[in-house]
Amino acid sequence: MSDPLVGRMRGFGTTIFAEMSALAVRTGAINLGQGFPDEGGPASVLERAVEAVRAGDNQYPPGIGIPELRRAVSEQRLARYGQAYDPDTEVLVTVGATEAIASAVLALAGPGDEVIAFEPFYDSYAATVALAGARIVPVTLRPDSGRFTFDPDELRRAVTARTKAVIVNSPHNPCGTVFTADELRFVAGICVEHDLTAITDEVYEYLTFDDAAHLPLASFPGMRERTVTISSAGKTFSVTGWKTGWVCAPEPYIQAVRTVKQFLTYVGAAPWQHAVAHGLRHELGWVEALRASLQAKRDRLSAGLESAGFTVHRPQGTYFVQADPRPLGHEDGEAFARALPGLAGVVCIPTGVFYAEPARGRHYVRFAFCKKDEVIDEAVARLRHGL
Repeated sequence: MSDPLVGRMRGFGTTIFAEMSALAVRTGAINLGQGFPDEGGPASVLERAVEAVRAGDNQYPPGIGIPELRRAVSEQRLARYGQAYDPDTEVLVTVGATEAIASAVLALAGPGDEVIAFEPFYDSYAATVALAGARIVPVTLRPDSGRFTFDPDELRRAVTARTKAVIVNSPHNPCGTVFTADELRFVAGICVEHDLTAITDEVYEYLTFDDAAHLPLASFPGMRERTVTISSAGKTFSVTGWKTGWVCAPEPYIQAVRTVKQFLTYVGAAPWQHAVAHGLRHELGWVEALRASLQAKRDRLSAGLESAGFTVHRPQGTYFVQADPRPLGHEDGEAFARALPGLAGVVCIPTGVFYAEPARGRHYVRFAFCKKDEVIDEAVARLRHGL
């Protein structure tokens, strides 16, 4: 029979994360590909989820999310960033940040529209824009002075009469860039000048390193009223399987995003919402300890990759290190990533899949360091021996 998949989704196929994780299982390789931690979250947060299940919070919660979590999110934005959001009208709970991004794009862009995104970008961005019938317009992040950044002129040229929104991911997956105040100020200026909506993916907001600090785009002049801010609990509390995220935005945006979200999943799981609310109110000290431990793991893996022969781009945030295998004689990152389990018993992700044109990122692979130290050390030992 002919391919039943709708034309706009052809070419996406199975996500690279599922593919490479399956390869790790099949070969017995150490999985430094998919970004999930191998240690659990705060004990009190896990216990709060259990308590909620046992208390009977197992039916549909309110469509907008339980009041306790919406209030906790509102309190968090105010305490950390000085941003005031009404928990009753300006906060929406979603099934992770991925659903929040999908709902926002589907609500705000349609056929013929254009959505700008900084590449390499998380693979759901392009798929979601395609689902909306819109076109994704990449602005490439390139290495400069030890970090990845964008060319302001390239961003300015990307804006056309069809541009509806800009997706801004900071801290950035997979490059590890934390956009500076000057970079965000430029993005804000473009949005204000052209009356564009910003959709921000801030799921790594707490996981920044050294002197890098996360600054919400919505906090810049003229941006609160035009920004859909998205974050989640998965990375903050090491509970990626809970898929509990949220949107903060002016009420008209929340209503638009909710209109789409209600027909995707309707609601998220109630027990996790109670637990995440507890975490935001009581376990941010645990999160700071996690941040410090991840910085040490970043340094541990970066040094190990360098000792194995890679050129390493040390990230300012997130779970991931960008590495270049060309010094080892491998020009094609995707071919290298697929061969690596056989060569060294380690799985990574080829970064080229996160580009609109994979050739622009063909030299890079991504390694995750959100793993136990002994797992990182064993992976490095295998790389040194096998490459």
